[in-house]
Amino acid sequence: MGQWFAGARSRKLYDVTQTTDAITPTQEPSVPGRPRIHRAWFVAAVTFVTIIGAAAFRSLPGLLIDPLHQEFHWSRGTIGAAVSINLALYGLTAPFAAALMDRFGIRRVVAVALTVIALGSGLTVWMTAAWQLLLCWGLLVGLGSGSMALAFAATVTNRWFTERKGLVTGILTAASASGQLIFLPLLSWIVTEHDWRPAAVTVALAALAVVPFVWLLLRDHPADVGQKPYGAKEFVPKPEPVQGAARRAVTVLLSAVRTGPFWLLAGTFAICGASTNGLIQTHFVPAAHDHGMPVTAAASLLAVIGVFDVVGTVASGWFTDRFEPRRLLAVYYALRGISLLFLPMLLASTVHPPMIFFIVFYGLDWVATVPPTLALCREQYGEDSAIVFGWVLASHQVGAALVAFLGGVARDTFGSYNVVWYASGALCAVAALMALVIRRRPVRMATALA
Repeated sequence: MGQWFAGARSRKLYDVTQTTDAITPTQEPSVPGRPRIHRAWFVAAVTFVTIIGAAAFRSLPGLLIDPLHQEFHWSRGTIGAAVSINLALYGLTAPFAAALMDRFGIRRVVAVALTVIALGSGLTVWMTAAWQLLLCWGLLVGLGSGSMALAFAATVTNRWFTERKGLVTGILTAASASGQLIFLPLLSWIVTEHDWRPAAVTVALAALAVVPFVWLLLRDHPADVGQKPYGAKEFVPKPEPVQGAARRAVTVLLSAVRTGPFWLLAGTFAICGASTNGLIQTHFVPAAHDHGMPVTAAASLLAVIGVFDVVGTVASGWFTDRFEPRRLLAVYYALRGISLLFLPMLLASTVHPPMIFFIVFYGLDWVATVPPTLALCREQYGEDSAIVFGWVLASHQVGAALVAFLGGVARDTFGSYNVVWYASGALCAVAALMALVIRRRPVRMATALA
């Protein structure tokens, strides 16, 4: 009899351990029709809010050109140089930030970056010389913003998702545009009604306000909370911290530059930066103001670009999961170039329907290039794709930096921005052709046999 009870007890334990729906004293019964939301989506939501908060610094440069020119009598080329340093460091810091996230964790790097942004923006309130603008807005905000670049979104996506990567990339990329939508009208109103200094303080406070969310809610890896990445079949252990972050970033770059696709991706993305951050975001407001449009109206149009940027980027992520990313890039760049060629004929003192059409059209295409570019980086460079994308992003910001500076010089030299619009449109046509010649990565034999 004792043997029978022992056997029954062992069979009962066997049945409980083999049944996935078994109820234990520490488990709640599963409720059909109420699937739990994967933690990855909460991490993506925190990342989205973080990028929105950091987007304030990206909304301000175009609004500062005229006020700083009027108060300090600095040339637009000098002010553009500070924006240029900011944009260049935004890109050049990104690959090192991706490696630092592998070494110290996402949460620590992002919290420090937001603090540096707040410090740099806040110190501009007391500046009296041009070199202080270069130091505060160029160096400090540039370094902080570089650590909050798209490499941040790429790292979160790669760690927390194995499915829906294109969609998540599009959503996180759109967060920057959402921040622009929120902050541009507010900052333009502050600059117009009060001064540029309260606007700089607002940027600093916005960056600081996000730090508690990052520290309390963001997690570095799914293994930290005992979960698999979204869509993964098996549990993925957290890798050991990677030593030598800077060395790894440089090593990955030296390996990538030996491949043709890297130069094509970097070249197309440099043109992307030149035609967006460097051109429209930096010079659209002063260019519209040259034609008699109020600063608040021009800033509102730029904010509307942010509205449609969200739609276009999320849609681009959805398209990237389903269509050939090379062809998507070619279409995006070609359409962008055509729209820039028409812009000089559309600028006027009032907002009219053709201008609204341009804003909507350009907004849909603004950073729609990011999801297919990141997808091509993953295809070509695998586990190193986040760092490679950081270097590709660096080229994006170098292109933006050049146009931010040269656009100001062109305005000082020719009295208008027309030559810059036409040159950027021609460059976009070149980018469309470059995207089409990026070759597919050949399938390895081991992969084919598997």
